[in-house]
Amino acid sequence: MDGGTLYSIGELAQRTGLSVKTIRFYSDRGIVEPAGRTHAGYRLYAPDAVARLALVRTLRELGLGLAMIRQVVHRELTLSEVAAEHAAALDAQISILRLRRAVLTAAANREPTLEEMELMHQLATLTAAERRRLIDDFLDSVFEGLHRGSYYAAARRSMTPELPDSPTDEQAGAWVELAELSLDPDFRAGVRRQAEDHLAALPAEAPTPPRPDVAAIARDLVGPAVARGISPDSPQADPVVEALTARCALAHGHPDEAELHRWLVHRLEAASDPRRDRYVRLLALINDWPTPEPLAPVLNWSITALRKRAAW
Repeated sequence: MDGGTLYSIGELAQRTGLSVKTIRFYSDRGIVEPAGRTHAGYRLYAPDAVARLALVRTLRELGLGLAMIRQVVHRELTLSEVAAEHAAALDAQISILRLRRAVLTAAANREPTLEEMELMHQLATLTAAERRRLIDDFLDSVFEGLHRGSYYAAARRSMTPELPDSPTDEQAGAWVELAELSLDPDFRAGVRRQAEDHLAALPAEAPTPPRPDVAAIARDLVGPAVARGISPDSPQADPVVEALTARCALAHGHPDEAELHRWLVHRLEAASDPRRDRYVRLLALINDWPTPEPLAPVLNWSITALRKRAAW
């Protein structure tokens, strides 16, 4: 030490716990500059270099790059500014890592093909704008031309996932699965048929309030019977079927019983695709909505009960 005020690089290494090589590296890059040199040309550092190197080590352990650290130690940026910027960057990285883990977890559970694995990876790394375009393309294929009244906008809203900026692991996994489902041509075609059937059943002038879909009517009227374990072909099911047909006749205008039964079975079979239940469940998870009850048991019960009592 020269004059009791400057440290050699070896003494600085002892005080900071860093290696001489590391201190020389930081010194060469202008992060911790020497305050002078000995007659032999060796570097000497002022006492504040100890605190500066402690700060550098902390910032490096937090993952900051050398360029940003240099700005901090030279007071071009405040620590609060750096912390805010780095926290935002970490949030983005965490979101990406969660989506990647969701892909790996899904792959571990289903043994995908190489093509499926590649698709899952692509879906997990989409930006927010790319995710929106993917879902818009799916919904466009479902609702194109079906723009009557408020039905179009409400239906699109009810089927649109909004993945949070910082999704949970479950939301990240749900997004990947929902996106895969939305790309399935057969699923798209099925949802399109349901939308067309629903719109065809609406009058030219949309009623207020809107008419409920037959699946919603079945959920409300048949759900309790399914929960109680009533068999669809038992006498106890008769009043339930009567209430279902009466409500649908009132809502959708089918006075002929045979015609109503055929129409109802067609509509319920179209809505009974188990993938629809899966999409709705994934959607609720992504959007943090209450978990919906699956419709498939109610729809299958209704179809069986109607066929047992077919008037055609």
